[in-house]
This record gives sequence, C-alpha cells and structure tokens, in this order.
Amino acid sequence: MTKLIKYSGLLLIAVFLLAAQAMAQDSNPDAGLMRSNGKIFVVMAVVLTILAGLFTYIISIDKKITRLEKEGLKK
Repeated sequence: MTKLIKYSGLLLIAVFLLAAQAMAQDSNPDAGLMRSNGKIFVVMAVVLTILAGLFTYIISIDKKITRLEKEGLKK
C-alpha cells in the first residue's frame, strides 16, 4: 500500500506541474477568455476533485483486498 501512496503522490505532482505549465502558455487567445471569466479555476477544481475521488477509491479497494488476503491466509 505504501507503494500505491508513493506513486499516486508522484502522479499528483506531475499533474500539478503539467497544469502549471499549461496555464503559463498564452499562445491561445481563448485561454485568456477562460482565465478572465474564472472558468479555468472551476475546471481545475473539478479535475482535482475527480482525481482525489479516484485515489480515495483505489486506496479503499487496496485496504479491502489486503484484509481479504490476510483472512484467507488465516484459514
């Protein structure tokens, strides 16, 4: 499980870095419109919420599988 948490942390850092790089580029005039209306922050909040939910789900599934494996070894 610690490997899962370590790799999910690395993935989250990579996503943050890619998002920061994407926000730094001003070559698209529509990107200015999204930023000026504040919609980019809504999009980022939704993406981060979905990622947090997926990580939570994966961790809970991992805990359940670990518990089932331990119960199977006892019998």
